[in-house]
Formats: sequence, C-alpha cells, structure tokens
Amino acid sequence: MEIDNLLNQSPLGKRADYCGDYQPALLFPVARAAFRASLGIAEKAPFYGHDLWNSYEFSWLNEKGKPVAAIAQFLIPCHSPYLIESKSFKLYLNSFHQTRFNSLEEISSLLKQDLSECAKAPVLLEVAPMTTIGSCELIKPAGVCLDHLDITVEQYTVDPALLAVDGGAIVTESLYSDLFKSNCLVTGQPDWASIQIEYTGRKINHEQLLKYLISFRQFTAFHEHCVEQAFMEILQQCQPQQLTVTGHYTRRGGLDINACRSTQADIQIDSTRLIRQ
Repeated sequence: MEIDNLLNQSPLGKRADYCGDYQPALLFPVARAAFRASLGIAEKAPFYGHDLWNSYEFSWLNEKGKPVAAIAQFLIPCHSPYLIESKSFKLYLNSFHQTRFNSLEEISSLLKQDLSECAKAPVLLEVAPMTTIGSCELIKPAGVCLDHLDITVEQYTVDPALLAVDGGAIVTESLYSDLFKSNCLVTGQPDWASIQIEYTGRKINHEQLLKYLISFRQFTAFHEHCVEQAFMEILQQCQPQQLTVTGHYTRRGGLDINACRSTQADIQIDSTRLIRQ
C-alpha cells in the first residue's frame, strides 16, 4: 500500500471525537517497511533498539466508578513490523477513561494484548497509579551539549553531506542537542526533541554534526523515521565502530516518545525523563 493512501485511512490530521468507552479498534498501525525502503533498508534493519512511549494522561474507573489517574510506559521493539500512529494511540488510551475495570492486572492485560496485536510484536508495559509514585527525577541528556557552539546555519533541509570526521584518532563520545525539530508528516505541526548521539570511532566534527541535526528543521516524517534516518546517515558518512542515536521527543496530547537505534544488540533501556519531558 502506498504511504499516502495508508495515511489517508489513519486518524492523523482529521477531526476526532474523543470516546470514553474502551475501543481497541482505534489503534492504527503503520508499516515500518515503506519508510525504511527510502533509507535503502530492504529487509533486516542494520540496527537494534526500541520506541519508548510515556503516557501522562492515562485514567479509568475502578469497579465502584471512582477515577484512577496513572502514568503508563510502553516499550515497542524497533523490529516490530508496525509502529503505532501517535494520534490513534492517544485516542485509544483516552477510550479507557469512562470505562470500569476490576483491577490493574485487567488493564495491563488488555493494553499488552491490543498493542502487541497492533505492532505485530510483543509490547512491554508498566502502569503506575499516581498514588504509588513518590517522586520523579528530571535530568539532562548525558554527554556534551553541542548547542553552545557558535556556528552559522544556512541549511534547513536534511543534508548528510554536512557530516564530517576530524582525523583518524578513535574516540568514544556522548553528544546531544536540544535544537532538533522536525514536522508531522501529515499536519505539518512541529515535533521538538533532544537528540543524543553516542559513538566510538573517528572523531565526528561537532560543528558539522550540529548543522546536520539542525538541517532536519523542515523535514516531515514520523519521530521514529527521523531517528532512523539520522542513525543511517551518521553510520554511512562517519562510519563509527559503534553508534547509538536516541530521539527524546517532547510530549503531545499527554504522550512522549523516545526512539532509540543502535549497532549494539544489548542496548540498555533508559526510561529517565529529561527536563523537557
């Protein structure tokens, strides 16, 4: 199915009535293969990773009709055939809010069943009622911030030719920028993120890397695709021995997404919230 035709069937960019009665049919899957083909990925993706979603507006009614407020976290493996379109995800989660459930276990079971069916892969999750949460630490990304660099920027469309390496010395670095912005594929609304690059290899030119990240400013794609494109282009242009690219997106409609792609199969899941989230 063509990408345009597929998105025409999704709720993205369309008026939606929020429903409070549990409706798993609201979930809308989007095949990853169509977008990865544009990056030259024909079959097995050359990376590992996950999409970590956080929901801050999840609620339902207990068996007595009393509302329960919770924070929920969902981990979708990047090898799943489908990603879950974000607006459909929000509509689906909202459909719990006026529905009675007997237990947290019942809620978790339904979420796991529905989301795994949509993504066509096992989805891990945790639901924490607000009464069980004592505190929450907000941090900055680990590593060196690139945003203090005094650079002149003239390129606002993605250009991997901006990337460059300095010399042949092998280094291990963690770098990040809060200046990343892309746009929704359908609505054109801005998507803001902090992008973190961790690598071992020839030293990547910091100024050029920051210019490259800024060049996504007018790019239109899903969050996951932006991270995969950055990963693939840094891998191809700079040829690091190891590479991990993570996009920590700010929330919209009570949901944020943290997409991570790595050359390492044992990449660790970092669920710590950043200051902007």
